[in-house]
Amino acid sequence: MSITTKTGDGGQTSLYSGERVWKDDLRVQAYGALDELDAHLSDARHLISEARVLAIVEDIQNMLYRVMGELATPGKEYPYPITEKDVADIGSLIAELEADTPIKGFVIPGSLPASARLDICRAIARRAERQVVALARAEQVSQPLRQYVNRLSDLLYILARTLEGKAGAIRYKHKPQGDT
Repeated sequence: MSITTKTGDGGQTSLYSGERVWKDDLRVQAYGALDELDAHLSDARHLISEARVLAIVEDIQNMLYRVMGELATPGKEYPYPITEKDVADIGSLIAELEADTPIKGFVIPGSLPASARLDICRAIARRAERQVVALARAEQVSQPLRQYVNRLSDLLYILARTLEGKAGAIRYKHKPQGDT
């Protein structure tokens, strides 16, 4: 079986649902940005030595397949949609990590190679969110999916700070109030 289908040469692609759309369709752009995020997370994993952070990144990658699958299945029932529980879970994880690594001001990103990669992932996640929002303004996108993608950049931000915090390497743009 070849990965070359030759069916996209005219500028269209097939969604998971079987529907043919233009490759610059908002839906394709949204899940394409998430695919790019997944590739960058793969790169970041090679630099992360903290077992818990590595496990969370791998969980994010697994969730991205559900997000992309749901985006690529318009008008049909996707078997593994993002749920309110998924949104609650990511929110709880962010709160837990924030409690372990309190942020005291504006951070200069990328103090470590691994945190720098996660900050790149955060920026890609924010772009993906903007594309999901653009899609949601034009077509139906579930609220849990939108919320999950919204929280994803926050999770990547706090994961980067977690690595920096453990290494004593968080750098602030301005000295936090009360620090000497």
